[in-house]
Amino acid sequence: MNKINYILLVCLFFFSCSAQDPTTFSKEALNDTFVTLQGDEITFNDILEAHKGSTLVIDIWASWCKDCVGGMPKVKELQKEHPEVTYIFLSLDKTQDAWKKGIEKYEVEGNHYFMQSGWKGPFGTFVGLDWIPRYMVVDKEGQIKLFKAVEADDAKIKNIL
Repeated sequence: MNKINYILLVCLFFFSCSAQDPTTFSKEALNDTFVTLQGDEITFNDILEAHKGSTLVIDIWASWCKDCVGGMPKVKELQKEHPEVTYIFLSLDKTQDAWKKGIEKYEVEGNHYFMQSGWKGPFGTFVGLDWIPRYMVVDKEGQIKLFKAVEADDAKIKNIL
């Protein structure tokens, strides 16, 4: 019986230890290319540089995603509570046309980019995309303060902001 308890204790310890979330973006993620509303390509690094000095809330979403659309009122409430924050929306829509129509249809206000490399591209792989919506918070120095949240009203987001 002691052997079984020991094995259970070791398994519990092993599985309860989680890897620490990254605080900086990988080189591959920074070099991944996105598309602006004007149709220009831009690297994720250039997106971060354009908003340097601002706290960022990154929302990875798609207009076809029921949970993303259903969560938009929470995003809009967060925007009202924290107007000083820059909101970046990264779309996983299937086409750029659908992405642009979704922004208009759901009246999504912020900075918009299309994730042309998709779920399994360098950025998606770095953040371990397995569900959307997905929220991240990046501080004014470009450090990732919150790596993963799936609700815009997550207490971790509000505590950081």
